[in-house]
Amino acid sequence: MNNALSPVHIIGGGLAGSEAAWQIARAGVPVVLHEMRPVRATDAHKTEFCAELVCSNSFRSDDSETNAVGVLHREMRAMDSLIMRCADAHQVPAGGALAVDRDGFAAAVTAALEEHPLITIRREEVAGLPPADWDNVIIASGPLTSPALAEAIGALTGEAELAFYDAIAPIVHFDSIDMDKAWFQSRYDKAGPGGSGADYINCPLDREQYDAFVTALIEGPKTQFKDFEKTPYFDGCLPIEVMAERGRETLRHGPMKPVGLTNPHNPTVKACAIVQLRQDNALGTLYNMVGFQTKLLYGAQIETFRTIPGLERAEFARLGGLHRNTFLNSPKVLDRALRLKAQPRLRFAGQITGCEGYVESAAVGLIVGRMAAAERLGRELPPPPQTTAIGALLNHITGGHIETIDAGPRSFQPMNVNFGLFPPLDFTPKAPDGKRMRGPEKAIAKKRALSARAEADLRVWLDSAS
Repeated sequence: MNNALSPVHIIGGGLAGSEAAWQIARAGVPVVLHEMRPVRATDAHKTEFCAELVCSNSFRSDDSETNAVGVLHREMRAMDSLIMRCADAHQVPAGGALAVDRDGFAAAVTAALEEHPLITIRREEVAGLPPADWDNVIIASGPLTSPALAEAIGALTGEAELAFYDAIAPIVHFDSIDMDKAWFQSRYDKAGPGGSGADYINCPLDREQYDAFVTALIEGPKTQFKDFEKTPYFDGCLPIEVMAERGRETLRHGPMKPVGLTNPHNPTVKACAIVQLRQDNALGTLYNMVGFQTKLLYGAQIETFRTIPGLERAEFARLGGLHRNTFLNSPKVLDRALRLKAQPRLRFAGQITGCEGYVESAAVGLIVGRMAAAERLGRELPPPPQTTAIGALLNHITGGHIETIDAGPRSFQPMNVNFGLFPPLDFTPKAPDGKRMRGPEKAIAKKRALSARAEADLRVWLDSAS
C-alpha cells in the first residue's frame, strides 16, 4: 500500500462501496474496504462476493438517447466505472436492457478489487461509528446496513425512521417452463445489448385466469411485521400483491401488460395479461419473473405462480421474499458533497443516501469516491452539473425534492434516475422541417435533447476536473 497518503476507509463492499474503492485507487489514493460478509451474514446475500446483486440481475435500459438510466450508463462508462466494465463483460440477453450473469459479474468486481495494489479488503464488521482517527470515511453499507451501524447513524443524525422494506422476485428453472404455452419475444421485438429481440419468455393469461390470479394474490397469506403498516414501500419495487390491492386492473397495466407481444401458439387471440421472465444467468438455465417482487409466504407463492399458463410445473431456484432496507433523510442530514453535516469526516454513498437501483447506487459511489480522493489529495471536486444524469441524481439526494406534501410528513423517498430530475430545456425541440412536434414524437425529441445536453455538459465537467 502507498504509505505517502493515509487511506480512505469505506464501509460496505456492495456496488457503491466497490465503485468508490475503484475510483479512489485509480486516483492514486490508498483505500481500505471493510466488508462484513462472510463474518456477518445478511438476510438477502448468498455469497461472499463484493457487489453481489440481491434482487434483479438487470441494470435496466442501455438506451442512452431516450432513457435516463441509459444516459447514466454512458456517463459511468466515460468515468471508467468498474461496475459498468464488469457488467458489459458479463451481460446476458435481455431485450432493451443491460442484464448480467450475477455470479460472473460479482466475481469479476471482487477480483479487480483484490488485484489492485492500492486496495485492501478487510472482512470485518464495523460496529457503530468508525474510529475517530479515520478522518476520511465513506459509509456505503447499503439497504442492509448492520443494526449496530444503523443505530449509531440514527443517533448521530437524530433521524428515527430509517427503515423501509424491499421485495425480491422469484427465479425459475428454464427447463421447468412449458414452452408449448409460453414463447420467446421482447416487447415490440426490441433487441438490447447482446440480444435478439426475443429475449423474454412470455406466459399469457386470459380474463378468467387473470381474475383468479389477482384474487389469489390478494387473499394469499403474506409475511407480516409488527411495524409493517407504517413501513413505506418504494413505488419502483412494490410487491406484486400490493399492486393488485390497488385495483384489479393495475397489474395488466403494469408488469403484466400484454402490449407489444403476439402469442405464436394462438396469434389471433389477444391475451388479457402476460407474465414475462428474463434470463438470469449466462447459461440461460435460470429466469426471473419480471416485476414479481412479493411478500407472499413460500407455499402460497408456489401455489399461486403455478396457476400461470406455462408455469404449472415451475421449479423455483429462489422464491421471493422481503428484506429490511435503510436510508437517510439525506436532504436534511447531508451536504452537497454527501458529507454528514453533524460529522463531515463521514460521507455516504449508495442506497443508504436515498437513491434506488443498482446503477444509481454505483453512480453515487463513483462520485463520492472521486470526491473523497480529491479531498485526500488537497483538492475539491465540484459535483457534476445538474444537467447530467449523475448531477440530477445527486441534486435529488441533497435537496431536489419537495420538503413536505400538504404539511404532512417528509416527502423524500428513494428515487431511480429519470428525466424528471433533469432541469428543463431552454428551448423547444422542433421537427427537421422546423414545425412544432406533438405527442410521442415531441416526447422522444425532448429526451434526445436532454441526453445530448447531458453528454456535452459532462464532457466539459470532466475536462475541468482533470
